[in-house]
Amino acid sequence: MNEPDFNKHPLIPVIAQDHQTGDVLMLAYMNQQAYEETLQTGRVCYWSRSREKLWRKGEESGNVQHLKSLYFDCDADTLLVKVDQIGGAACHEGYRSCFFRRIDPQTRAVQVEGQRVFDPTQVYKKS
Repeated sequence: MNEPDFNKHPLIPVIAQDHQTGDVLMLAYMNQQAYEETLQTGRVCYWSRSREKLWRKGEESGNVQHLKSLYFDCDADTLLVKVDQIGGAACHEGYRSCFFRRIDPQTRAVQVEGQRVFDPTQVYKKS
């Protein structure tokens, strides 16, 4: 196996990780086209399931991801991209990581960890 198997799964989950700190930033999906564009440009591109189109990370916010390395798992159906996260935030809610809510397993209480890097209402001015 020399690359991910998009024939088996047209959308493959992608874990984005900061290449320096190892922080998990987000989980998204790639199709074959997003994968090819990422390799060709060095700028991470995903497939947006909600918008049903290619999503070039940071196209609205400016918080782009530059590819540093790319891995696929033993089943060739999951990707790991190690990135340089430009702008400080990967999350559309303004946090560095999309995983900013921690759940206490015993009480199920949710605690927000970290602070917003940007105000999403200012960045994503939707009318």
